Amino acid sequence: MLKQERQQTIIDIVNEEHKVIASDLSRRLAVSEDTIRRDLKELDSQGVIKRVHSGALRKGPPVQDFSTRQEIFNDTKANLANKALRYIEDDMVLLIDGGTTNLQLVHQLPLSLKGTVITNSPPIAMALANHNDIEVIMIGGTLFKESMVNLGIDTYEALNSMRADLYIMGIYNIDPEIGISIPRSSEALIKRKMASISTEVLSMVTNDKLDTVSNHIVCPTDHLTYLITENVHADIKRLYEKQGITIIDSP
Repeated sequence: MLKQERQQTIIDIVNEEHKVIASDLSRRLAVSEDTIRRDLKELDSQGVIKRVHSGALRKGPPVQDFSTRQEIFNDTKANLANKALRYIEDDMVLLIDGGTTNLQLVHQLPLSLKGTVITNSPPIAMALANHNDIEVIMIGGTLFKESMVNLGIDTYEALNSMRADLYIMGIYNIDPEIGISIPRSSEALIKRKMASISTEVLSMVTNDKLDTVSNHIVCPTDHLTYLITENVHADIKRLYEKQGITIIDSP
């Protein structure tokens, strides 16, 4: 098998199985582990897979700005948001960070809902303008326009005086072993802090983000209480359930 054919086979395996082990690829493709490691390094440099310690994971969705992400997977995001509504009750203190799926959820909140929403996302705060019985606490900071969230030391310090019943975390990348990760350290810091001040954590994740990894770890996956996703293979689902996470798999 030529190098180009072998590397394409590796890409296909990673996309199909979500993750690979170098020693297993060596056996399956009948080449040395050194050859496989060189292949994985090259493919990682090309941006088509994400190399990790013992092998590789599939590449997560490309980092796109907020307005672009608003235009994709809208039906799926709306379906995931609908599944999340059952975990929201009157008089809860909700902490909601940025993300287009989180914004879908806010649009679905009943106008009669009573409670408090803490957010560092201007679009989410604005979407709650007509919810007369929801107190909206907007956390300040420096606006990161790509994700439309406030970040920085002011954001972090404001969270020190807050507690939430439920944190609805926007997720970029998640893997049951490596954890929840994100491309930017500043967002990772704020998300980590938000999880630490919340009794429960819920995330809605489209399938393309499962078993992917980025450069900055937010927290271990078992910090999640609920994971709402779609079309999860039974083996992958069990990996998350073993960590005590309630999986809501939307068909």
